[in-house]
Amino acid sequence: MSRSRVTGHELRVTADPKPETRDGGLQKHRVKDVVLLHGWGITSGIWKDLAAPLATQYRVHAWELPGYGASPACSPYTLDAMVGVLAQAAPERCQVVGWSLGGLVALAWARAAPQQAMRLALIAATPCFTQRADWPQAVEADVLTTFARDLARNRRRTLQRFASLQARGDSKAAEVTRRLRAALAAGDEADAGALDGGLEILLETDLRQELASITQQALVVHGDRDELVPLAAAGYLARRLPAARLVVLHGAAHAPFLSQPRATAAVLREFLDD
Repeated sequence: MSRSRVTGHELRVTADPKPETRDGGLQKHRVKDVVLLHGWGITSGIWKDLAAPLATQYRVHAWELPGYGASPACSPYTLDAMVGVLAQAAPERCQVVGWSLGGLVALAWARAAPQQAMRLALIAATPCFTQRADWPQAVEADVLTTFARDLARNRRRTLQRFASLQARGDSKAAEVTRRLRAALAAGDEADAGALDGGLEILLETDLRQELASITQQALVVHGDRDELVPLAAAGYLARRLPAARLVVLHGAAHAPFLSQPRATAAVLREFLDD
């Protein structure tokens, strides 16, 4: 079987970390691998400013999800298939940072390969994006079905609207919207099936019953002004994951790493170093 291929950016540490000292001797320091997973409709370029400071300490893999950039789409385009592609391409042991849709992928990856996906940092993530009878802390399904319908009519305009929705309420909404739109997966940067399939994943996936089995250390980072994924969903996620803690960034909406890059990088480094 050929090895799965993903594309994107890999950033390596700019200087060799100091070796650890143990019992008077030197022990080789192993550089940690960190995989960054972007959200729906956005390319891996969204990680530019966050990846740079992390790359001074870790080997950072800012990959395109299947069907984005030059990463081939998987078929069928399901959460498990996406995980299979990423797991085959990733290092044997890594820490995974997932944003939005990437957070769902990270949760599924942690469940499927706990020895590989050793730690999770979940940014603006939720186990279930759409409302259910017993799950009000989510968007109405009609919001995503409307995006799916409009996507076929005008891809760029629909993605721009989605970017605006993610930035709405942020204390730096105009800047965040600009940055999100600059990283849109427009033109040839995303397979139409990947966009449609990703929306279907957001509509149908409900991982609430799986959370108790995901025992890795986890960090949940969420903006208190997120209108796409309410803060209550992040609180639920942090409570139901056995080894998780929640960090709330005040004044941030759905892309806190764009609104508050320094604060986000600081909490991530603290978590990844622990």
